Amino acid sequence: MQENSQKYYTNKIKCDKIRKIYKNRKFKTNINKNKGGIKMSGHSKWHNIQAKKGKADAARGKIFTKLGRELLIATKEGGPDPAGNSKLKAVIAKCKAANMPNDTINNAIKKASTSNENYEEIVYEGYGPNGVAVIVEASTDNKNRTAADVRHVFDKAGGNLGTTGCVSYMFNKKGVIVIEKASTEMSEDDVMMLALDAGAEDFSADEEVYEITTEPSDFTQVSEKLEEAGLEFLEAGVQMVPTTTVQLDEKGVEKMERLIERLDELDDVANIYHNWEE
Repeated sequence: MQENSQKYYTNKIKCDKIRKIYKNRKFKTNINKNKGGIKMSGHSKWHNIQAKKGKADAARGKIFTKLGRELLIATKEGGPDPAGNSKLKAVIAKCKAANMPNDTINNAIKKASTSNENYEEIVYEGYGPNGVAVIVEASTDNKNRTAADVRHVFDKAGGNLGTTGCVSYMFNKKGVIVIEKASTEMSEDDVMMLALDAGAEDFSADEEVYEITTEPSDFTQVSEKLEEAGLEFLEAGVQMVPTTTVQLDEKGVEKMERLIERLDELDDVANIYHNWEE
């Protein structure tokens, strides 16, 4: 009898937590500019995951170079010990999700401690095709060069660079952790409960991935708890998450892909965020 009561109590706690997360979930509103409609959607940018992973593998050298610069900046700002440097800890999680070897990470941190290189972090805001909101995070030792490069890419892709604050209000800063379902034997319920118990704000799942959202201040503790449970990340970091998404027609998709690709080719560009519904 006592054992049954305990099971009932445990299941009740689990159900209460699940109800709470669904009650508080904020669904994204997708604005279809071509059809003039608004719809609720659970669409994920992680469809066709193998193609995305293939692109990432092909560009791994460039990705590691950019992550090395992020490690340098974080180390210079808060010191080489991740235990006392939350920004560095978050960048390390991002590096691990990109499959950067531990030796490479540690060497980059050691090098940063004695490096004379100095970079300034800058955020650019602008518009892509059909008014898609775009945020570009860059780090540079020459602001004039980087601004000119970013503006040139926007112009060439049919977009335009805006002023500070012109699109950032359409995004929220969140910790985002993406886990490929095929990488774990844990059930969806178990992954969700683990994430919620660790302090996650939201959890969603599609056919191929689990996506966990946290407040920026909770990202480190949640990612560490998930890592301790043996989960591997497809993506992890503090990001700008759009509150609404925009759909594009075929021509708009081509322009948007070109804009993202050319921005990513710039050495000074660290991260690109947008509200295009891929």
